[in-house]
Amino acid sequence: MRKYVLALDLGTTGNRAILFDHDGKAVASAYREFRQYYPKPGWVEHDAEEIWRGVLYVTRAAVKKARIKPAQIAAIGITNQRETTVVWNGRTGKPVYRAIVWQDRRTADVCEQLKHAGKESMIRQKTGLVLDPYFSATKLSWILKNVVRNPSHPSLILPSGRGGKIFSPPLGGGVRGGELKFGTIDSWVLWNLTGGKMHATDVSNASRTMLFNIHTRQWDDELLKLFKVPREILPQVLPSSNEFGTLDSNILGAPIPITGMCGDQQAALFGQTCFNRGDLKITYGTGAFLLLNVGKKPIIPKEPLIATIAWQIGNEITYALEGSVFSCGAAINWLQNNLGIIKNGPDADKLASCVSDSGGVTVVPAFSGLGAPYWDPQARGVISGLTQHTRKERIVYATLEAIAHQVADVIDVLHKEARYIILQKVKADGGVAKSDLVLQSQADFSRVRIHRSAQTESTALGAAMLAGLAVKFWKISELQHITNTARVFTPIMNKIARDQKRSQWIKAVACSRNKNI
Repeated sequence: MRKYVLALDLGTTGNRAILFDHDGKAVASAYREFRQYYPKPGWVEHDAEEIWRGVLYVTRAAVKKARIKPAQIAAIGITNQRETTVVWNGRTGKPVYRAIVWQDRRTADVCEQLKHAGKESMIRQKTGLVLDPYFSATKLSWILKNVVRNPSHPSLILPSGRGGKIFSPPLGGGVRGGELKFGTIDSWVLWNLTGGKMHATDVSNASRTMLFNIHTRQWDDELLKLFKVPREILPQVLPSSNEFGTLDSNILGAPIPITGMCGDQQAALFGQTCFNRGDLKITYGTGAFLLLNVGKKPIIPKEPLIATIAWQIGNEITYALEGSVFSCGAAINWLQNNLGIIKNGPDADKLASCVSDSGGVTVVPAFSGLGAPYWDPQARGVISGLTQHTRKERIVYATLEAIAHQVADVIDVLHKEARYIILQKVKADGGVAKSDLVLQSQADFSRVRIHRSAQTESTALGAAMLAGLAVKFWKISELQHITNTARVFTPIMNKIARDQKRSQWIKAVACSRNKNI
């Protein structure tokens, strides 16, 4: 009987289930979006129960579409949007509040207060993270303060359909009685998949909470005290390829082992088989995420990058450095939806191919500030080098180059921080990686060979691989042959042209940050 591994990819806008065969081929999939809530400026929330209902739907739909028996599923792997925070009542199974999404900025003032109190360095040394509302700790602290310990807080009455929805804190035992549970989306879904039997996460997701010491690989008492988080509500932390419990038989009609769990960007690094120190993965999506495998010891960067746990298999742990670019596919969407000069994403490459270069035009798509390595929320978009002869083709060309420039900025910092690590392999995936101009510019600006992946579902595949390893569905040696390179882009731009392009970019970035050079 042919066997498969089921991957559950729990994203920011929807849930996807994909069945992979032994060759790493996706044989069936299902997807369902869920609603985004914006109750106040800077607030972003999800309905955790809607996410769970979506997971149920896509799981059953993918198996039905594949026309297989549940017993043919060897294992289940989970990958998820990171940092998004859920608190629920372990007795009733109900969330006490909506999930606060990783994009949410409501705790920015708390982070500023902690910086002024001199806590930033301690947090960075223990967690590898920058002190930012992006991570889970301040979100969890907000829920504990404003919902659990203060149920009359006005924030609890939020728009839901035609009326209002009031979220109630857990009754009875509460925080100290072990009734309350915290988790990122992986923990919430796992708890439901196992019928409430497993409250756990893996090291990669734990490392994004700002409560986890990446050196000791334990929840940190000093951080828990700082954020006023009781240890009793935290999930058990396990390796990424490990036994996470068994699927409740009522869901598919058969008990199936859940044996893989990993945050989405770390899962993509694994799915791209970046198993060796010096392997770099770039995912070109709405934003761009770069993860560099730095091996078995963490590097706490001086520059504003993030140190994170990539994964753990058995007792062997792998660390990574991470940089995030805010505007990647978002810049192409701007050309389409705001300027109306392209009809769709692929149209950008077609239009740009009508000219040989940007004609001296530089675009800085800082629509919501700049991410790594600047972390400047006040930066704003810039178009420089315009003349009366500038045509739309030049602006499109410059916008595609801007994506490569932003990623090159992060690669330059990665070189400085990991100066003893030689880049071995650079893998590119994501929707924007289909652009030849972006990847050729990336190779030229960063002076590295870029391998465009043939695998379009590297995040889900990474979760499947971790799950499959745990049940011996695959051997680690077999995984290298699953992800293939569709095309390699080699640097061809001469040094003078490259230096001129990069110099123009640096000047334009300075303008976007309103700083003199």
